[in-house]
Order: sequence, then C-alpha cells, then structure tokens
Amino acid sequence: MKTSKEVAVSVKNIHKEFILPQSKNTSFKQSFVNIVKKNGKVTQKVLDGVSFDIYKGEFFGIVGRNGSGKSTLLKMLAGVYAPTEGEIILNGGLTPFIELGVGFNPELSGRDNVYLNGALLGYTRKQMDGMYDEIVEFAELSPFMEQKLKNYSSGMQVRLAFSIAIKAKNDILIFDEVLAVGDEAFQRKCMEVFRQYRKEGQTVILVTHSMDNVSNLCTRALMLEDGKIKHIGNVNEVARLYSESNILSQEHEEKNGADRPRLEGVDVQGLELMYDKNDVMELSLSWKDRDDIYGIGISISNMYGTYIFGSNFKDLTTKQKGIKHKIKLSLTPGEYKLNMATFDASGDITHHVQDVASFHIRDDYDITTDGLVALEHEYIVE
Repeated sequence: MKTSKEVAVSVKNIHKEFILPQSKNTSFKQSFVNIVKKNGKVTQKVLDGVSFDIYKGEFFGIVGRNGSGKSTLLKMLAGVYAPTEGEIILNGGLTPFIELGVGFNPELSGRDNVYLNGALLGYTRKQMDGMYDEIVEFAELSPFMEQKLKNYSSGMQVRLAFSIAIKAKNDILIFDEVLAVGDEAFQRKCMEVFRQYRKEGQTVILVTHSMDNVSNLCTRALMLEDGKIKHIGNVNEVARLYSESNILSQEHEEKNGADRPRLEGVDVQGLELMYDKNDVMELSLSWKDRDDIYGIGISISNMYGTYIFGSNFKDLTTKQKGIKHKIKLSLTPGEYKLNMATFDASGDITHHVQDVASFHIRDDYDITTDGLVALEHEYIVE
C-alpha cells in the first residue's frame, strides 16, 4: 500500500440545497431533510458544512444510512452537482462509477457497448482496441459479445460494466456499491481487483453498506449522518458507529410496528438484536392458538440469503404448544436473518417464512478470522 500526504481530493465546507416544488404530499419520510420556507420556496438541505481531504494512494470509504447525503456527495465529487456553497478541489483526473452500465444501449451488441462506454469515458477507439480482450476475458463473456445487450441477463450486464470500469484507470476512481452485485464468484474477482488497487496505491473512493469491505479494504473512512460528518478516520471505529446506527434504527422500526413477515399463530420471545460471538440465543416459541402444528423449524441465513444453519423439531405423536430452543452463535460478525417453518402431522412443511426477524453479531474486529462461521481453533507454536 502506497500512500502519501499529497492531497488528491479536498472538500472544503460543502453545503448543498435543493429547491423543491411545494406539495401537500407528506407521505415520504426523509429524516435528514431540513425544510425551511424562503420567499415561498421550499428548500431541502442535504449537506451541511462537510470538509475532508483524501490523500493520494488512499483507499477511502464513505458510509452512511439512506438519506444521510451520501449519494449527493458522490455526485458532487463526480461533477454532476455543483455545491451551493464551498468547493471541491481535484488534483488529478477522476473517473466515477456511480451507476454501472449507464450509457449501455440494449439494441447494440456487447462489443459495440464496450466501445460506446469507452468513448463516454473519454477513450479513443485505438485505446479501446488495446483494452478490449482484457475486458472480455475478465467479464467471461467471450461467446456472447456479438449478441445484442438486451439478450444478456442482468448478471452478464453487470459483469461487462464492471470489467469496463476497472480497465478505465484514472488518478482517482469512485465506486458506488459495486461489490453488492454479481454472483459470488464474480464478487471474489472484484475483491481481488480492489486488493490489487490498494497494494498499488491507487486512489479509490468506495461507497458501500458492507462494513466487512470497509474494514478489509479501506485505509480510512468517513461516516455521514444527517448531512454532516459523524466520524472520519479509523475504519473500525467508522464501521462500529455505522453498525450501531443501523441497529438503533431497526430497534426503532420494530418498536413502531414496521412491517415484517410473520409466521401466523406462532409467538417468538427472547430474541435480542445484538449478540457477541459464541453467545447462546435462547428462543421461546409458542403456538397455543394453532391445532395444526406438530413441529417447528428454525434456520439462519446471512444478509445475502446464504443458508448457514437449520434445525427442526417434530413430535408427530404428541401435540406441542410451545418449545424452547437454544443456539450457540458461532458466527462471524455481521447481520443475520431468522427464518421459520411449521410442520403438519405428516411431517410436511405447512408454512415457511423468510426473514421473520434479524439479529447482529457484534464486531470485535478480530482480523485474524474470516468466513461465515467462527470455528473454535488454536495455533500451537513449536
């Protein structure tokens, strides 16, 4: 990793406001919006005095909940929006990849779209000729490049767009949630590219909701909240604050009856929002008003839907009205989903509901372990 104290991007006291049409519609919720009326106009304040520097060679993370002003900041860095007040200074060329695939034409072939995107990014046809084979190889789409883009699956389009993006090197690169797309194998390839960027000292600005990516990739990070900087600096501290913010929001939504799928007639007690690694989850499940339940099943998946654990209890001879279930949470830090199912007298599933509830494993930032589960292990030095 090569970093310096030479500034690549300087953001100085940025303010951003939008003039909104006056409307009686108040159904939308934007907690970060500060609405004031001036001369009959409605002004939405999105960013309020944001200042920071990004140094050359940094892999800089930007995080924030929806409505924090993150997307507006990105578009200002990319030159899409101008600040209402303040200034942004770029020391070098910048290429933004805020929306992968913008500029694709579905009626053109994959090959033509590669050259079209290259032209939009400022590359000549000769330069694109030199990149074309590498782009196609990385995307793993060689047999399909003469087909029209409208015949591509969404995953194929994402692979092509990202492959173009990583070849369009510039002094400063901005990526917005690009690691949240594509299949697992392609995501691993993307991660390798970013690790190489970090090793080479490429200046990268990464916007993500994944605190694993922030902790593992970024050298420094910033968290936005209500249009202001909540914290800037250590990646682990930013990740911790962001996770706590999500948990508090989730707790507030659940207390206020936010919609979540339910397993009808089954009451779940004892679930907590936050656990430490290897804590025991103790659930009390009851279904006193249901006569057709002869068994119940619980499974756990991660936030991407990957199945991690499942356990079924079925007593087909005696009707039960409730049961206690204990699970040792040997899981790595992150957010997890609890899924449930019920069984009839034949042992068949009668109802199955995904994401009945969610919980978090607190991040201890133990960088020596990784993966889906926290297996007990030890090293013995000889």
